[in-house]
Amino acid sequence: MEREQYLKNLEVPSGCVDVVLDTDTFNELDDQFAVALLLSHPERFHPVGFCAAPFLNANSSSPEDGMEKSYQELMKILTLMEREDLKAVTFRGSRHYCPDEKTPVPSEAARFLAETAEKYSPQNPLYIVAIGAITNVASAILLNPKAMTENTVIVWLGGHAVHWRDTKEFNMRQDIAGARVLFGCGVPLVQLPCMGVVSAFCVTKGELEQWLRGTTPIGEYLADNTVRECERYAAGTAWSRCIWDVTVVGWLLNDGGRFMSSYVMPAPIPQYDGYYSFDNSRHPMRYVDHIHRDALMTDMLSRIAAYTPATDCRKGGNE
Repeated sequence: MEREQYLKNLEVPSGCVDVVLDTDTFNELDDQFAVALLLSHPERFHPVGFCAAPFLNANSSSPEDGMEKSYQELMKILTLMEREDLKAVTFRGSRHYCPDEKTPVPSEAARFLAETAEKYSPQNPLYIVAIGAITNVASAILLNPKAMTENTVIVWLGGHAVHWRDTKEFNMRQDIAGARVLFGCGVPLVQLPCMGVVSAFCVTKGELEQWLRGTTPIGEYLADNTVRECERYAAGTAWSRCIWDVTVVGWLLNDGGRFMSSYVMPAPIPQYDGYYSFDNSRHPMRYVDHIHRDALMTDMLSRIAAYTPATDCRKGGNE
C-alpha cells in the first residue's frame, strides 16, 4: 500500500462504513452498549458481521466458555434490536488465546475475517472494530497477512495510555502474543487506550434513568443490566461506570473530531512484561489521546433511546 493511502486509512472514514465488530460481549456490560450504538447509526454503518471473542474472568470458566457466552449474548442483543437478519453473520471465535506470534487459532470468526478481507481493497477497506482480546483478529492476520494488512483498518480498544505506569490492561494481557502480531504487522491501526484516555468515558445511574428508562427494549435492557450490576457493589454511593467499548464505535463517527482527539505516532511494541517499548522507525498508527465524554455520551444515549430497526446505509438507511 502506498504511504499516502496508508495515512488516509488512518483518518476517520466518510460515507457508509462496512464494519465487523469483534466483541467479548459477556465479559462485562459495556460491549452491549457498543453493539447498540453501532446498530443505532444505520446511516453510517453496514454491519458485515459480528465475532465472539474469548475471555476469562469471574463471568467465565475458561476462554472458550467466555467466547460461547459472548456469542449467546450477541444473539440476545440482536433479538432485542429486531435484527434477526444479522444472526447469520455472527460467528463463534477462538477457544483459546494465541499460543505464540506465528500460530493462528482456528475458528469460524478468524476464517470469516480472513476470507472477507479478500473482498476489499486499500481504497475501500473493511473496518474491524475490536473490543476484546485480539485473538480472532490476530489469527486472521496470520491466516491471510496480505489481505488483512492491505484491505482492512483495525480499531482496537486495548492497552493503557503510553504515559500510564504500565500496559497491563485486560484485553491486552489476555493475549499479548496476539497484540504483538497486531502492533507489528503493519496493518492500519487505531488504538484507543484504556486507563489514561478512555477511562474518562463513564455513565451514571442518573443518566441511565433519565435517558433510557421507558424507551426501547434495548434501552431498558442496558439500563437494567448496568444499574443492577453497579448497585450490587456500589449501592448508596455516587457511582459511575466506565463503558469503554463504546468509544471504538465512536471513533468511526468522529467527523471533525466531535467525539475525540488523536494523532499519528510510531506503533509501540507491547512487551510480555506488561510494558511498552518504543522505536521511532516503526510504521505509523493512530493513537486516541482524549475523549469528549459529554458529546459521545449524548449521542449514544439519545440514539439508543430513539432506536427503531432500520435498513443500513448499503440498503437505504437514513439520518
